[in-house]
Amino acid sequence: MGAFDKFERGVENAVASVFSRAFHSELKPVEITSAVKKAMDENASTMTRQRTIGPNDFTVNLSPRDRERLAQWSEDSLAEEIAGTVTAYASEQDYTLLGPIRIRFATKSELKPSSLQVEASIKRGAAAPVTSSTASGHPIIQVGQDRYLLTGSVTVIGRGSECDITVDDTGISRRHLELRVTPRGVIATDLGSTNGSFVEGHRITAATLVDGNTITIGRTNIMFWNSTGLA
Repeated sequence: MGAFDKFERGVENAVASVFSRAFHSELKPVEITSAVKKAMDENASTMTRQRTIGPNDFTVNLSPRDRERLAQWSEDSLAEEIAGTVTAYASEQDYTLLGPIRIRFATKSELKPSSLQVEASIKRGAAAPVTSSTASGHPIIQVGQDRYLLTGSVTVIGRGSECDITVDDTGISRRHLELRVTPRGVIATDLGSTNGSFVEGHRITAATLVDGNTITIGRTNIMFWNSTGLA
């Protein structure tokens, strides 16, 4: 089985089994995911021979009937599942992302049931998933198994959905830690969290990070590298 076939099977297993009852014999979640991937390919921008920027912001337009059916389930959960598989697809295709993959759903009255339309655009965010075609020049952090480029000047990490990077850890405050990129380096600042922030085991209010530092918030360890220091 080739890599593309494995990816398709992974999408189907991860998404369709959870939401298939919402669509019955109509539009399937795996079809939505495939449409988003196609929109990513069609709207990717080649900058150089080594670098292609992939869109990261997607609006999935559905017919009123399909949107109503989808609304009976969790749109947020489906969006999260699709975002995860599309992020993996971007890495496989060597696309550089300038922000996190975002999926939203909308209703378009002129669409017929079982049909959909995907709008794709490139939107820079404070942090972007690291892909196999990562651009140099940005600091990198690893949160669990996920790596992110610090593409903006300020990145907020916490448990709240409004954060640039959301971490599912009850020991973390809703807005817990700020990472600020400055000409003098990246500064980690605790945002008045309940349980504090630690760099190399030392509780900090603010600290300038160096390659290989480990930041601990709650039960979560965050590894930090300048881009040139990442192996």
